[in-house]
Amino acid sequence: MPAGRRPAGPPPSAGPPSARDPGVATVLAEDRSPTVTARLAVPGAAQMRLLGARLAGLLGPGDLVVLAGALGAGKTTLVQGIGDGLGVRGPVTSPTFVIARVHPSLRGGADLVHADAYRLGSRLEVDDLDLDADLDHSVTVVEWGEGLVESLASGHLRITIDRPRPAQGAESARAPVPAQAPVPAQAPGAGVGGEPEHGPDDEVRPVTVAGYGGRWEAAADRLRAVLAEQPG
Repeated sequence: MPAGRRPAGPPPSAGPPSARDPGVATVLAEDRSPTVTARLAVPGAAQMRLLGARLAGLLGPGDLVVLAGALGAGKTTLVQGIGDGLGVRGPVTSPTFVIARVHPSLRGGADLVHADAYRLGSRLEVDDLDLDADLDHSVTVVEWGEGLVESLASGHLRITIDRPRPAQGAESARAPVPAQAPVPAQAPGAGVGGEPEHGPDDEVRPVTVAGYGGRWEAAADRLRAVLAEQPG
């Protein structure tokens, strides 16, 4: 799998996946119902990272995790926790401009493939990344992948992170970086365009975890137990 590549065109508009790719509507329409669903409230970045580390205990080679949520919701923070739990080489930062990164295991376990589909507009562009080539021996986590990557595996874990509504008149999310703008330097943990990946540390984020396919039907009780033990 290539270390990464820059997108050839402008980023798609931030919106429903079906608005970014006409073919996605069909994928979503055919999507199965989840075999297990759980909801919890995560109070801040430290607890979001802890949630990722706890979920890593359930993940192994061949698992696919799809992350959804607005800019700055905490998706990369969650992946950092997954990396902690898997024991992979860091740092884990947003792969927005390189599209995908491979973090090798430091203890002989599964590698972490961390991808960001924010700038991808179709499943053909996802195919170009050859994510399926690493799937069998890696845990693959894709931010902004909803409606684009589910077909890579027979089952997946979908995690949706919501943000509290901003005060009236407050800016809820920064506009995407124009394609012609220079790529800004990214600080560790930065999200799209170098934007901090998580808001105020005390902000409570509603999180929905849904498992699809036989893999997560079999692990439903373990998943519920892990989420029930998460501090809230």
